[in-house]
Amino acid sequence: MNGDLLASCEGFPGALERLFAFAMTVDQYMQAGLVARGLTRARATVVWQLHRQGQVTQQQLARTIGVTARNVTALVDGLQASGFVQRDPHPQDRRAILVRLTDAGAAVTRQLAADYAAGSAQLFAGMPAEQVRQFLATVESLTARLASAATGDRGR
Repeated sequence: MNGDLLASCEGFPGALERLFAFAMTVDQYMQAGLVARGLTRARATVVWQLHRQGQVTQQQLARTIGVTARNVTALVDGLQASGFVQRDPHPQDRRAILVRLTDAGAAVTRQLAADYAAGSAQLFAGMPAEQVRQFLATVESLTARLASAATGDRGR
């Protein structure tokens, strides 16, 4: 880091530590909700994508969530065993398998969406709209900076 960049951060001791603590708290909050629904984060990602996209092939699902075919197979296996998804043969491609939500999977997705809305309302209730807008702008900026740092593009 160059000296100018370090000097510009001197007024914010512990900011990164507080950001990480916030992230960990959000993670714990999310994990508790997922565990209560019988899901892991990875399985919840699959369920949520199926909710958004509808029935898709396992290959499409793997591409969408950014995992290997082997990983998506394991995730779908677990979700099928839990009763959240069902596999069906593809009507035109006998090599492909379609994955769709079951009624139980659709219900858990509705519960997750309701939990998300309630959590958001609880978290931001009573905050002035401008404060929420500033928070969102800060989060977007920090997310972009972290993504840039993670990919090695520090020129931003």
